[in-house]
Amino acid sequence: MTEVCEGAGPSLLSVRGVIKEFGPLRALSGVDLDIPAGQVTALVGDNGAGKSVLIKCIAGIHVPEAGEFLWQGEPVRIRGPRDAAALGIETVYQDLALCDNLDVVQNMFLGREPLRHWALDEDRMEAAAKETLHGLGVTTLTSVRQPVGSLSGGQRQAVAIAKAVLWHSKLVIMDEPTAALGVQQTEVVLRLIRRLAERGLAVVVVSHNLNDVFAVADRIAVLYLGRMAGVYATRELTKEAVVELMTAGCSERLGSAGVLS
Repeated sequence: MTEVCEGAGPSLLSVRGVIKEFGPLRALSGVDLDIPAGQVTALVGDNGAGKSVLIKCIAGIHVPEAGEFLWQGEPVRIRGPRDAAALGIETVYQDLALCDNLDVVQNMFLGREPLRHWALDEDRMEAAAKETLHGLGVTTLTSVRQPVGSLSGGQRQAVAIAKAVLWHSKLVIMDEPTAALGVQQTEVVLRLIRRLAERGLAVVVVSHNLNDVFAVADRIAVLYLGRMAGVYATRELTKEAVVELMTAGCSERLGSAGVLS
């Protein structure tokens, strides 16, 4: 695997030699990936390349057959979502996992509601939700007591991201965060993603939209048929080179040193 990522900094999470199989199908074949804090790493690849499988291994949904995870340089076991959450890994899936009949505050605290005198501490929940949304620069919500079902696609994505950040996460993984969004909503979400990195979080974005990838990512990791074709600083690539890496596993546009020729 070629990696050209000067200035990437130390890795918050390192994936080493991860293999994942589903019966006779090998979905991941010895994948390596370093995810530094304070940067956006885009994970791209053609359909079936292994993107979803990899992020689900990191999130604890799938347990690899082989390989290891290093958290700040120390080996860790991620055998389930609780293990991932305990480390500070939160994942925002494409379906967002929001409940339309609940309001913004209730969604952000769903399953983790604080109690006060044996009742929900509504004041604490509302204050924390407002503080988190304000800290992320989310200003498009009329009220944190709006039902999520009444929100636009961009607002729903913002709530899902804020929900992940609320729990003091250190790594936020987002699966197709701009899918089905309009131009303006996409811009809002991309700014929100950049804000996460500026706050020092590690961010992984899975996306098919190369325009969004080049607009928001510091680094691009390309999967090809379950293998890592390369991890590059975004400035070292063109969209054409990324497409070649996605579809052929290599690019004639990149020289032997792994940089554009």
